[in-house]
Amino acid sequence: MVDHASKRGTGESVSGAPDQLPYSTAIPEPTSGPLVTAAGVTLLAAALVTNFWVLACGAVILLVGLVVWFRSVFPSERLEAIPSSANAAPDADYRVPRRDNRERVAYPAEVHSMGVGIRGGLFGGVAMAVVACAWGVVTHGSVWMPINLLVGVLIPGVEGSDLETLRAFHAGWFGVAVVIHLLLSIAVGALYTTALPIAANRPLLAGAIVIPVIMSGVVWATIATVNPALQQYISWPWFIASQVAFGVVCGGWTSTRARVPAMRGRSLAQRLGIERGGGAGGVA
Repeated sequence: MVDHASKRGTGESVSGAPDQLPYSTAIPEPTSGPLVTAAGVTLLAAALVTNFWVLACGAVILLVGLVVWFRSVFPSERLEAIPSSANAAPDADYRVPRRDNRERVAYPAEVHSMGVGIRGGLFGGVAMAVVACAWGVVTHGSVWMPINLLVGVLIPGVEGSDLETLRAFHAGWFGVAVVIHLLLSIAVGALYTTALPIAANRPLLAGAIVIPVIMSGVVWATIATVNPALQQYISWPWFIASQVAFGVVCGGWTSTRARVPAMRGRSLAQRLGIERGGGAGGVA
C-alpha cells in the first residue's frame, strides 16, 4: 500500500491512485507522448503534398507517440502529487474574475455526452451529403461528382482526372469517401458536445451559423493545398449550404439532448467509467 499522504509534500511520482489523489492534489506525470503524437500527425498532413516516405515516417512516429502516451494512462493513470495543494477542495469551481467584480465559471459545469455528439455528427453528415449530392446532380448531372472530389483529400492523382472520370462511379473511391466523411462527421459532432454548452443561450446560432462559417473559412484557406481537385470545381454557396445543413441537424439534435456533468477535477479513469480491480492497478 503506497503512503500517498507522505508523498504529497515531496512531489514524488505516485502511480495508479486516481481515487486517492484527485486532480486538485495531483497532476499527470510529464510525458513526451502528446508531443510525439502531434509530430506524427503533422507529418501525416504534410504527406498530402509531399510523398510516401513522409507518410510512412509520420505513421511510425504517430504510433510511437500513442504507445508512449497511453502507457502513461492505462491500466492506471500515473500521477504526480502537487506539494502546495494539500488543502485544496477536490471539486473546486474554477472561476475567472469579471470587470464588475462578479465571478463566472470558466467552462460549463455540464456538457453533452460523447455518444450524443457522435450520433449528432452522423445525422449531420447525412444532411451534408444530401446537399452535396444535390449540388452534383444540379450542376454536373452526377451524384458521384462530390463523392469523387472528396477522395482528392487522400488519393493523389484525382486532381488530374477529367470531368467524365469525376462524374463516373468508382467503387474504391466511394469506399474511401465514405470513411473520410464518417470520420470527419464524428469528429465535428464530438466538437459540438463541448462547443454548444459554451453558447448555452443560443446553441442553434453557434451550431448552425458560427461553427459552419469557421469551418468554411478553414477549408477556403487550405483547399488549394489539401484538395486541388475540389478547388477547381467547388461552388462556395453550395459548400456553405452543406456546412449549414450539418450544423442545423447536428446542432439541433445535440442541443436538445440532456447534459452530463463535466466531471472537472476527476481522474481519467473516473471520467471514462473504468472500474479498477484489486492488485497492481488492474482494470476490471
